[in-house]
Amino acid sequence: MRRAIPGSNLTNRIHESQPLRYGLGVSTFLIATCVAMFAYKIGIRNLQIPFYLFAIAITAWYAGRGPAIVSVVLSILFFDYYFTEPRFTFYVTVAEIPYFAVFAAFALLVAWFSTVRRRVEVELRQARDHLQSVNEELARRSAEVEATNKELEAFAYSISHDLRAPLRHMAGYTELLQRKAAANLDEKSNRFIAMILDSAKKMGNLIDDLLAFSRIGRAETQKSQVNLTQLVKDVLNEVRPEIEGRDITWKIGDLPEVYGDRSMLRVALVNLLSNAVKFTRTRQRAEIEIGATLENGSDPVVFVKDNGVGFDMQYANKLFGVFQRLHSSDVFEGTGIGLATVQRIMHRHGGRVWAQSAPDQGATFYFSAPRSRGTEWNPSVI
Repeated sequence: MRRAIPGSNLTNRIHESQPLRYGLGVSTFLIATCVAMFAYKIGIRNLQIPFYLFAIAITAWYAGRGPAIVSVVLSILFFDYYFTEPRFTFYVTVAEIPYFAVFAAFALLVAWFSTVRRRVEVELRQARDHLQSVNEELARRSAEVEATNKELEAFAYSISHDLRAPLRHMAGYTELLQRKAAANLDEKSNRFIAMILDSAKKMGNLIDDLLAFSRIGRAETQKSQVNLTQLVKDVLNEVRPEIEGRDITWKIGDLPEVYGDRSMLRVALVNLLSNAVKFTRTRQRAEIEIGATLENGSDPVVFVKDNGVGFDMQYANKLFGVFQRLHSSDVFEGTGIGLATVQRIMHRHGGRVWAQSAPDQGATFYFSAPRSRGTEWNPSVI
């Protein structure tokens, strides 16, 4: 809510009305004249000019340039008439002309300075009000976007969760049908049943990944110190069934301790290492490297590098989108949610994720990780 500046409404009304502007100028001048005459009467002879300058400054500040000039002219005339010998005449000696010229120049300078300062203040107030309005609009839209995202996440979670039960029934009854009727069906019918089961499995994987993606956005982060070296070893044990019978050379460099949610970071590493395993499948000898370096000399950056099929960097903006794929599902299986999940996890940790690659030249995925509190780390193996 905007706070009104005291007197700002009155000042605006004065600036919008010509009679009020010039009336204010004449009023301040007359008040200054009355005070100066009273001071002169009681024997104070040196305060007339400061009184008039003060009146000019107030007029310039609140009424603007025109009334201020009028106030300057009236001040010169009245000062000459009432306070300059011979009094009650407009007679000016040649010796007094420089004195009045200096007074006029100084009075005009005060008026100009007050006018400029007033204009700057008005512009700053307008800029502040505009900025406050923009901030309020941004806050409102941010709240709307956040509410919409929460609704979409809740909707995705609900839909995915509700789809699991009928999908399990469909797959279960199809398996029963395959066991009981396979002998009575021809080859084409058995192939149809196999296709149904395969599609149900793919849809089940898609729902599971979508639920996991939704949970990442809804779950509270439980941050603690995480030993990445140990976490990578745990993840390798988890993906080991995918690499049975394959020739893969693993290179694990020096990894830092980070401060984050261990379970979320585990999910991110599982997705990145599974991707590296999957997209090196066409290589007779796969090479996968996990290491870390320092970004800007302070922030650890973990990378997963492989010698797989890679991708064209002109499509890199699609990598981390939900359901976005750069390779055909007939060649490389997947749901297109894994990297989107990695990006969401990194955002939840205040970091980011990015990639570098070239077709048939492998790929390297990077993510920035918050350093564990109170620890220093220098990479020794890259």
